[in-house]
Amino acid sequence: MSISLIFPDGSERSYDAGTTGRDVAESISKSLAKKAVAIAIDGELRDLADPVTNGKIEIVTRTDPKALELIRHDAAHVMAEAVQELWPGTQVTIGPVIENGFYYDFKRVHPDTREDWPFTPEDLPKIEKQMQKIIQRNAPFVKEVWSREKARDTFADMGEAYKVELVDAIPEDQDVKIYKQGDWFDLCRGPHMASTGQIGTAFKLMKVAGAYWRGDSSKPMLTRIYGTAWAEQKDLDNYLHILEEAEKRDHRKLGREMDLFHFQEEGPGVVFWHSKGWRMFQTLTAYMRRRLAGVYEEVNAPQVLDASLWETSGHWGWYQENMFAVKSAHALTHPDDPEADDRVFALKPMNCPGHVQIFKHGLKSYRDLPIRLAEFGNVHRYEPSGALHGLMRVRGFTQDDAHVFCTDEQLAAECLRINDLILSVYEDFGFGEIVVKLSTRPEKRVGSDELWDRAESIMTEVLKTIEAQSGGRIKTGILEGEGAFYGPKFEYTLRDAIGREWQCGTTQVDFNLPERFGAFYIDQNSEKQQPVMIHRAICGSMERFLGILIENFAGHMPLWFAPLQVVVATITSEADGYGEEVAEALRDAGLHVETDFRNEKINYKIREHSVGKVPVIIVCGKREAEERTVNIRRLGSQNQTSMTLDEAIASLMEEATPPDVKRKLAARAAKKAAAV
Repeated sequence: MSISLIFPDGSERSYDAGTTGRDVAESISKSLAKKAVAIAIDGELRDLADPVTNGKIEIVTRTDPKALELIRHDAAHVMAEAVQELWPGTQVTIGPVIENGFYYDFKRVHPDTREDWPFTPEDLPKIEKQMQKIIQRNAPFVKEVWSREKARDTFADMGEAYKVELVDAIPEDQDVKIYKQGDWFDLCRGPHMASTGQIGTAFKLMKVAGAYWRGDSSKPMLTRIYGTAWAEQKDLDNYLHILEEAEKRDHRKLGREMDLFHFQEEGPGVVFWHSKGWRMFQTLTAYMRRRLAGVYEEVNAPQVLDASLWETSGHWGWYQENMFAVKSAHALTHPDDPEADDRVFALKPMNCPGHVQIFKHGLKSYRDLPIRLAEFGNVHRYEPSGALHGLMRVRGFTQDDAHVFCTDEQLAAECLRINDLILSVYEDFGFGEIVVKLSTRPEKRVGSDELWDRAESIMTEVLKTIEAQSGGRIKTGILEGEGAFYGPKFEYTLRDAIGREWQCGTTQVDFNLPERFGAFYIDQNSEKQQPVMIHRAICGSMERFLGILIENFAGHMPLWFAPLQVVVATITSEADGYGEEVAEALRDAGLHVETDFRNEKINYKIREHSVGKVPVIIVCGKREAEERTVNIRRLGSQNQTSMTLDEAIASLMEEATPPDVKRKLAARAAKKAAAV
């Protein structure tokens, strides 16, 4: 029996049954075999020592992006071995690869007291040093398949109670795989590279944290050690630099410094907006309203609706655990009162069912379509307290939500219109690197295959158009099986100033809600037809988008978006009167201005307002008052620019004009010039 393999260049070769991945690599070249760390058959990573099977094969070398997962997986095993060598008796539990790294959960008890002995950050350098020794040994990874009884007995004899539980959880139809690296071994599905030496030295242990076994708070607390690993030292250095930058840019820290918002225990996961933060929020909302004007009709659906509506929509069944349900206080305190309204209501977790109700109110004709309904809707979703993270993950937030009701024939044009709007908004905020991916049908879904075929066909063509129209600037891709249960969708991911990716915008086709609610329009033959419903978001969560903007700009917001644009500071009290005149003139021009006439040195004032990330500080002294000039100092610069007050006002007004307004003004000017 022979095995047929197709190589990346399209060539095809036959091999004897039992041929391993290493054998295949050696058949190509000895140098490739030395570089190889694994193989991939039809995209699935496997050990080099595994026999090959029919399919498309890739020889994976250490510098291949596919190898990064293996490097991290192997580093996790080496970390576990290092811990057990340093502290014998420590139990090893689960250690998966995660984004940018890996972790392992451990159970360590003190040898004298036998009490829990959690790891601390001070232990990490010792573990790293021991890991380096293990890597230098370059022990081969060897896979063995054990009987369930042997695995269970072996781990029980070792005192590895958690491993015994894991063995018992392996389905009967799956092998029990053990990976050895020298004398140390662990239960693992694999795959692994050929040896520990292939991990390299570009790794670092990052932090320790508590974690319940199996994520269950009723079970024992373990210590989780996080690490990161990369193919090259430069990649590790870059990642650590990004983390350092991210810490400086943390929107929670900047939010305090800029006096934008706060959170407190009495309102977990909801934002207490301060005046400057609320001004920024309203600036974003006003910008988005201007971008929607003339295209979308803004509506507002109720915040609280009877649970029956959510049952009809399907959210009560699909999403109930993430919803907040409420009853009237009277019904709760007087359960026996026959007059009490004891119905269950829900705070809306999303706006779409309400928009379907608005669409259904009154008969719609095909001539009315597309109908585009937008709402800055406040929604509430339950998030575990441990998952809450500043503005990025909250329980109450605002969606820049919209729903388009259109015909099947209008779908492509609407998706392209939405795409143009999304990309234009991101460009206005300085985001140029955008990735658009099409998520296709998941295994569990509603709607016929014919509907899915049609929608995916249309959106695939739209995706090609998006890439073509951008001249390759916008990257595209396919996420197989990642669509919503009700339809395919586009996901828009933007890259920030330090290279992090944020998924924000979505365009989702929905076959489900119009059918569930019986939404229809009358076609040209006077027959009822179900509309196509498109869910559209650009910012997604307005709160999260603001958090992204704060971190992207490190608090140095563009002048048009800054919550406080100018501070007028005086050098001497003799200039206070002129300083007030300057501030009033700037306010009259529409700028957000504060004054600082305190009896403090000017350098102290500048430092303080720089910490608050004020973009422009106007300095006025006795000379400026006499000459009616101002000194302008920019955030992050040591230089000052002197100009007349009128010049300063004109310059700052131009800079403070939002980009969308500038475009409109420029278009009007061009039209007027053309008419002349």
